Amino acid sequence: MKNTIIDLRSDTVTKPTKEMLDAMFSAKVGDDVFGDDPTVKQLEEKVAKMFGKEAALFTPSGTMANQVGINVHVSPGDEVICDESSHIYNYEGGGIAFNSGASVKLIKGDRGRITAEQVLECINPDNEHFASTKLVSIENTANKGGGSCYDIKEVRRISKVCKDNKLGFHLDGARLFNALTESGDTTAETGALFDSVSICLSKGLGAPVGSVLTGSKEFIYKARRVRKKFGGGMRQVGYLAAAGIFALDNNIDRLKDDHRRAMEIGKVLEGCSFVENVLPVETNIIVFRLNDKYSDTRFLQLLEEKGILAVGFGPQTIRFVTHLDFTEEMLEDVAGVLREM
Repeated sequence: MKNTIIDLRSDTVTKPTKEMLDAMFSAKVGDDVFGDDPTVKQLEEKVAKMFGKEAALFTPSGTMANQVGINVHVSPGDEVICDESSHIYNYEGGGIAFNSGASVKLIKGDRGRITAEQVLECINPDNEHFASTKLVSIENTANKGGGSCYDIKEVRRISKVCKDNKLGFHLDGARLFNALTESGDTTAETGALFDSVSICLSKGLGAPVGSVLTGSKEFIYKARRVRKKFGGGMRQVGYLAAAGIFALDNNIDRLKDDHRRAMEIGKVLEGCSFVENVLPVETNIIVFRLNDKYSDTRFLQLLEEKGILAVGFGPQTIRFVTHLDFTEEMLEDVAGVLREM
């Protein structure tokens, strides 16, 4: 093992490449709170066009993009339907309750993926005793599902249930491009199924900061007001928007490399004596469960001693995430360490 830290904690740990930095430093900027930043406008128009939507909004984080979107869809006392492992429920600081005063109905899906039948069963009756069901949210890829991907046929069925029952339909697409890279589905056909879509630029796409929420003009008009209330109005933020544009133009096709490396790590883990099971590896996330040879804390400590960083993902469960700063040489080093353990 060379004296290089191999960081597999998340795909958010990437650093901008020289080319991305050049794009950032040469960006034309203005005051985005006044609507004067041309590069932000370019990014928002680009994302809206990709997904066949009328407008888009740049936000500092994926959490803000999701929480702004949810806030537009619901009112206090309403209810949101999502999978029990959803990021919006588990990892956004209780934001649905705190920001929007809404309750959540959780579905036990298949590795983070829910079905149209499950959604239909969870819609509350129109009765004063129940919260008003107003929104369905799905996550693609599903983080806690090990980067699992939705079949677009099922998404179409969920979309129809939402339309038939006058429910909003939101996509937490933090790693959507990982899913689309594998499925071959397009952004346009995906966007057509949802009322709102959030995408993250600082995960697999490698930008340093930022997410984008997209929807109708009316939806984004309301979202811009909510972003202001949440403290998300930024000034000369075109420098960051330029990184997002560069990422969308240059870093989507290469996601296949991350997926291939993740799958190779998954195969190595399947042959390791300390592993109880590995979730199917579909994209760039590897989630595996340890047997009693190591505790999760001891295992992470041993990895760190070898220069490899990872995160615990629950009792006896570990997550690795590959990304554009994870090289072929690093893959060989990680495989070697795992085989020796």
